[in-house]
Amino acid sequence: MPPLHPQITVVGGGLAGSECAYQLAEMGHSVVLYEMRDKRTTPAHRSDKLAELVCSNSFGSTTDYSAPGQLKWEAAQLGSLILRAGQEAAVPAGMALGVDREKFADAITQVISNHPRIEIRREVITSLDQIPRPAVIATGPLTDGALAQSMREHFDGEFMYFFDAIAPIIEAESIDKFVAFKADRWEKGNRDYYNCPLTRLQYENLIQEIKSARKVEPKDFEKDTPFFTGCMPVEAIIAQGDQTLRFGPMSGKGLHHPWTNKSYYAVVQLRQDNKEATAYNMVGFQTKMAYGEQTRVFRMIPGLENAEFLKLGSIHRNLYIQTPKKLTPHLSSQKDEWLFFAGQITGVEGYFDSTCMGLLVAHFLDDKLNGREISRPPRDSALGSLLNGITEDNDYFQPTNINFALFPKLDGPGGPSSNDKARKRELQLATAKQSLKSWMAQSGRGPVADRHHLAIECEPLGRLDTSLRGRTDTR
Repeated sequence: MPPLHPQITVVGGGLAGSECAYQLAEMGHSVVLYEMRDKRTTPAHRSDKLAELVCSNSFGSTTDYSAPGQLKWEAAQLGSLILRAGQEAAVPAGMALGVDREKFADAITQVISNHPRIEIRREVITSLDQIPRPAVIATGPLTDGALAQSMREHFDGEFMYFFDAIAPIIEAESIDKFVAFKADRWEKGNRDYYNCPLTRLQYENLIQEIKSARKVEPKDFEKDTPFFTGCMPVEAIIAQGDQTLRFGPMSGKGLHHPWTNKSYYAVVQLRQDNKEATAYNMVGFQTKMAYGEQTRVFRMIPGLENAEFLKLGSIHRNLYIQTPKKLTPHLSSQKDEWLFFAGQITGVEGYFDSTCMGLLVAHFLDDKLNGREISRPPRDSALGSLLNGITEDNDYFQPTNINFALFPKLDGPGGPSSNDKARKRELQLATAKQSLKSWMAQSGRGPVADRHHLAIECEPLGRLDTSLRGRTDTR
């Protein structure tokens, strides 16, 4: 192969690409970050900002007893830019990390644009042969058609697809606050969600209208494409049974009216979408209904009779690589050791899971460029479990996000009994924390403070860009 280029090429300015480029630059490498927007866009994006969030504004749970919370804890130890920006752009979202999309994207764009070792090029990459090595492809599931075709050829025609969907966003002032009430499930939070209550009859009528509403039908070549189970449109959920939504996003379990203590047959939850609290998104209401039908049907929900929709739901086809068959355990191509892949395209699901693959690839590439053996995070950490989940041999590979099923089983006498789920998870998380700290120390990734929560003591992003100037090495 030709000699390695002195700059590292990262293609794609989403979450994984931005995180990867930033981490590599902080390690002392020179990076060229390609982003095709503003030259070309996708069916889901609306701006040319880096790290634009399109499907939701939630990064998932921050609880210290959950798998997503552990993943964030580990990324915090490695200095994740995306996590820091998310925390600074946080909006009330109960136990989840919800962010103001505009402020978040603005912050990431500013930091990346002002970094002295990152050059942003607004160009469309149409072929893998077009870019020098080493390179990281982090173009996401909506990769431009020409580049996707080049990747398909590189992987001998084996590519995977799934459908993803976007939920509507509603103007806050148009929510009827006399009907919708603020509460969090099990009161674990600060009553951050609006809840639109439904009686049994209202629920049944809503389900029938969703079923009969006109849908955006897939094209012929898309008809065999499955939905990703973690982001299914409401129509696909209802297809499993009329009551299914009541045991999913419309569950009334743990929710009571704060004044009357009344519980409801079903609820529709609305989560704050921006800092100003002027917009709320419909939690779990991804949909493939036609635009006019969405407005008609969703205004049947109590509290949303006069709802003004700032953004309607939509559906788009995504692609991903069959990672266990086509990539190495370090997420480089089995056919090209200097061609790495990061983000959703590797088969992880969820904003923050995708970010973490960009974070890890930066470390893998830094190891390789410095002549060190590539060091994967320990198998029993959240990072290691997620990485193992997408790289271990699997003939039935599907996208996944972090969950306890990906963690290794606890072995040895004295461990928790099989029915003591809480104790088992407590030990898994304690083991994950200790393993990650040991790995970081042994592999020279810096000291780790013994934190058991997500608070990160660091400079605000507003000062971060100027503090970087003039540095030559931060390792």
